[in-house]
Amino acid sequence: MKKIPTVQSVMTPFPYAISADAPLRAARQMMLEHQVRHLPVKRGDKLVGVLTDRDLKRSLDPALGISPRNELLVDDVMVHDPYVVETSEPLDNALDEMAEAHIGSVIVVRKKKLVGIFTANDACRAFCDHLRDENPDPDDDEVA
Repeated sequence: MKKIPTVQSVMTPFPYAISADAPLRAARQMMLEHQVRHLPVKRGDKLVGVLTDRDLKRSLDPALGISPRNELLVDDVMVHDPYVVETSEPLDNALDEMAEAHIGSVIVVRKKKLVGIFTANDACRAFCDHLRDENPDPDDDEVA
């Protein structure tokens, strides 16, 4: 009988993070530069939230009429109560919560310190690996 893997085995370690008091435009630049859609948010050393690209895009929508002089901060639009798990959390629990709560990421901690992030993209990658392991391509064994 196989054991269910932990979140740690499929998470993205050492994720980029941003300060809660950073300007929202800086968060957008960081997301574009590093090609990520979720940023854990910290205040000092403390994890306080998560910023998603969806929340960021909504808040920067010019139709909202926000003046550039009234720059929004990450703290203004971040999710203040993100789903956080320890590295030892069974993967099925995290996936179930993500599906039930309609969330795209899980913040992963060890002793309350940020160590990783597990996103829907990570889940897709892990499932793809699982399918390939369970159903190897017979053509891969052939020698040309």
